[in-house]
Amino acid sequence: MDRMVAISVTAVVIAAIAAIMDVRERRIPNKLTYSASILGLLLQTIFWGWKGTLLGLLGGVVFGGVFLLFYIVHGMGAGDVKLAAALGCLVGAWASFKLMFATAVAGAILAFIYMIRARRVTQTLRNTLAILKFHRLFGLEAHPTVNLENPEALRMPYGLAFAAGTVFWSMSIFLGR
Repeated sequence: MDRMVAISVTAVVIAAIAAIMDVRERRIPNKLTYSASILGLLLQTIFWGWKGTLLGLLGGVVFGGVFLLFYIVHGMGAGDVKLAAALGCLVGAWASFKLMFATAVAGAILAFIYMIRARRVTQTLRNTLAILKFHRLFGLEAHPTVNLENPEALRMPYGLAFAAGTVFWSMSIFLGR
């Protein structure tokens, strides 16, 4: 089996498990994310040696680091950040950018669906503008009311976006062959 096919299949399985757990339990457990990180670095090392190890670590830092910014402002949970880092370790630095983009697009589509189903389009657009204005003025601080700690906040299990983005990214690997 081709190395990238093995990596992409593994990533899809991990993301799918995370999505199921996120939908059912509203959390992505450390056992999954830490194990996936170790497995990712192990596969990178087996397939590409020390260079793979370094690229896997860089992928984890890049993918996890971008999502860490959302955690800092209370817009995303820690499990999501750890899953992003784990997937980054698994796919490596260069593929992390494509996987991150696919996940972001999937997240935007799913958020749009959640927003419409909850009939909160106008409120969500107002909140988005309020958040942008707040961060422009105060930087990377949590918005006082529009954040995950607000019990009235509309929550979406972002594990679904990781799974959808990973499937899309994986399909590009298969179709590119």
